[in-house]
Amino acid sequence: MTQISSATSQERIEQAEKWGAHNYHPLPVVVAKAEGPWIYDVEGKKYLDMLSAYSSLNFGHRNERLLDAARVQLDRVTLTSRAFYNDQQGDFCEALARLCGLEAVLMMNTGSEAVESAIKVARKWAYDIKGVAPDTAKIIVCTNNFHGRTTTIISFSGDPDARDGFGPYTPGFVTVPYGDIDALRDAIDDDTAAFLVEPIQGEAGVIIPPSGFLRAARDLCAERDVLFIADEIQSAFGRTGRTFACEHEDVVPDIFILGKALGGGIYPLSAIVTRSEIMNVIGPGQHGSTFGGNPLACTIGREVIAIMNEGQVQTRAAELGQRLTNALRAADLAKVKDIRAIGLWLGIDMDPELLTGRRTAELLLKEGVLSKETHGSTIRLSPPLVMTNEDVDWAVERLSRVLS
Repeated sequence: MTQISSATSQERIEQAEKWGAHNYHPLPVVVAKAEGPWIYDVEGKKYLDMLSAYSSLNFGHRNERLLDAARVQLDRVTLTSRAFYNDQQGDFCEALARLCGLEAVLMMNTGSEAVESAIKVARKWAYDIKGVAPDTAKIIVCTNNFHGRTTTIISFSGDPDARDGFGPYTPGFVTVPYGDIDALRDAIDDDTAAFLVEPIQGEAGVIIPPSGFLRAARDLCAERDVLFIADEIQSAFGRTGRTFACEHEDVVPDIFILGKALGGGIYPLSAIVTRSEIMNVIGPGQHGSTFGGNPLACTIGREVIAIMNEGQVQTRAAELGQRLTNALRAADLAKVKDIRAIGLWLGIDMDPELLTGRRTAELLLKEGVLSKETHGSTIRLSPPLVMTNEDVDWAVERLSRVLS
């Protein structure tokens, strides 16, 4: 059994930083236990988790349905070699494909792996099906994107922290302004394989594209024989008040990229979901993962999908998000310039002359609220979708203290 020592938060932070862990912990909190939307540090202080592990914990900490599913599978088998199928794989893939309205699933572990998989599939499709000349396929991406931190992905990132110092960069990407359908149209040519886009840009500060953009982009891609790839790693599974953010404009992409909440916040699981004729361009030995599609991940993922099929989480996210957004806007917060919201996902811009995002997150931490700064004077709020009305009201009171 793992032993928990009596070390203080500061002692634990110093230990982590000594061994190089400081880059991964933006706020000085050492979590000892968690439940629902709340976490507790080693000294017993309680925090409302309005970060939700970057939307990985849509269903809250220690969700009993997910834990029960995992416990049953742990008593059976946790890992099988890729040389075998396992008895959870087929059911998981079928359930996820049906949820997405598509036909084929490729399972990985992390979001970055899933993005890389989508890029490989799109390029192979361009060569094998579309007829693009070898090694000339291009993928169009958007300004202020965030799709991960692997070498290929940072090659088309606009974030200098993620990109600078890691060249040479992978070619084959063209960047257009986010939400600009005319720029997208102009960028497409005969060598274009795909358009890769976040339906809502989470890391950029919950940036919502102009109404109609996703629908227009979907139609344009179909017209020009270009794959429309939706990176819904952060936006899926109820976060925006719908199962997928694309649903707000009745869009089904050619490829969904999914992760984070797909594993219920208790196990890494990611996937791409597409049509069979697209997925089938990948042949034996051309792509894979040691842990991708393992039985424990599939079992947890099946339970996540079952929760989604019930529809209550999506409805609750829309209701709670509206309650939170309305209350914050009604508070007329003096230090706030703008609030963007969709479902239970908010980006709040502060007046940069009054507060930075980092300082705001630090002040909220003192009030018992966990948040995430991004891009200068912006914070993101993405709390677990299992919050109560009382939790929302508690959060509004603390946010108002800091932002008024």
